[in-house]
Amino acid sequence: MGCTEPERTARPGEINTPPMLTIRQALDPFSVVIVTGGSSGIGKSFIELSGQRKPELRFCNLSRTVPLIKLGELKLCHIPCDLGKTAEVERTAAEVVAFLTREVPTGGILLINNSGFGSYGPFPEPNLAHHLEMIDVNVRGLVQLTGLLLPTLRARGGAVINVASTAAFQPTPYMATYGATKAFVLHWSLALNEDLRGSGVRALAVCPGPTSTQFFRRAGLKQGAVSDGLGMTSEEVVELSLRALGAGKALVVTGWKNRLIAAISAASPKTLVARVARRVIGRYRMARAAGVAETAGPSS
Repeated sequence: MGCTEPERTARPGEINTPPMLTIRQALDPFSVVIVTGGSSGIGKSFIELSGQRKPELRFCNLSRTVPLIKLGELKLCHIPCDLGKTAEVERTAAEVVAFLTREVPTGGILLINNSGFGSYGPFPEPNLAHHLEMIDVNVRGLVQLTGLLLPTLRARGGAVINVASTAAFQPTPYMATYGATKAFVLHWSLALNEDLRGSGVRALAVCPGPTSTQFFRRAGLKQGAVSDGLGMTSEEVVELSLRALGAGKALVVTGWKNRLIAAISAASPKTLVARVARRVIGRYRMARAAGVAETAGPSS
């Protein structure tokens, strides 16, 4: 039997604030977690950390490949899906609803829209098709899947986490389409949260900065393209995201340095920010570009 700390009475002039929820407590309302792109990076960490803190959770992963996760009692259903294709998203959403009805008929649902990829270089490098596919995965697939699953979430209660980026706060030369898609995800998520107010469902936009995942290789950048001082691990990003979810937040920028950069970018004239971003991104990453020959399909 666990013990709890006694509630402390505020001293004169102080205000009692509720204690920060643990990750386990943040996950308590949910019986199932649906993750896109859970085979690697942040998506995989969402599954691993959530499964460790609440082993009875059920998981449904939507990606091209099966996650290689070694958790003894993990209850994971993998549904192969290319989120860049409308017909596949429709099929996958129907399979998810069938899985929920059959395997997890009660309890709240946590939908984590994590899948996404980028590219590096002046538009339209490496090619126009790459950018159009990026829009399909990062924007259209996210909106389509959320829309198809939202009636089920409304019926059972739950939450939607959309993984955006600190790139959402300013124009990003050399990563123009990627930054624009993440700006859409950020603003759409904040508006969605207001649309859902009072419905039993809420939305959280997560804006990580540079994170140690396969993203940079997918974007055409070599190891070391991001300073260790700015980067975070995917586990750190997920922990901060789940704590923000438990706190009822609509937006979290992970890491104080990223919050500072995002605040400055958001408050500055966009033309100036774009000019500065071109110099910063070009100076620190162009020399480390891996070349478009290394890029593959969307991250899963």
